[in-house]
Amino acid sequence: MRLTKYEMETILLYNEAEQTASVYTHDPKLIAKLRRLSEKYPDLIYPEKTERGNAVSYIVPKRCVSVREPYSEARRKADSERAKRTGIVPPGRSVSSKTE
Repeated sequence: MRLTKYEMETILLYNEAEQTASVYTHDPKLIAKLRRLSEKYPDLIYPEKTERGNAVSYIVPKRCVSVREPYSEARRKADSERAKRTGIVPPGRSVSSKTE
């Protein structure tokens, strides 16, 4: 059975007693990021259990979970300009794919 986008959830679960959080997700970008991080930090970030379908479940340090203040348009534009001046390229993009 195929899930709708609405049904493809991401769930972060943690408690005050433990130093880790469980991340359950169907999000392909987050799945790729969790896999990369688990390869880089296998002692800290690792698969929790096998999930059905295309979902994954990982254990991550609780300090990796954050909720931030939204970027204002002015801050986003300033950060974008600063990145362009310093030559920073977003992950997954090559220098040649930049559009001017």
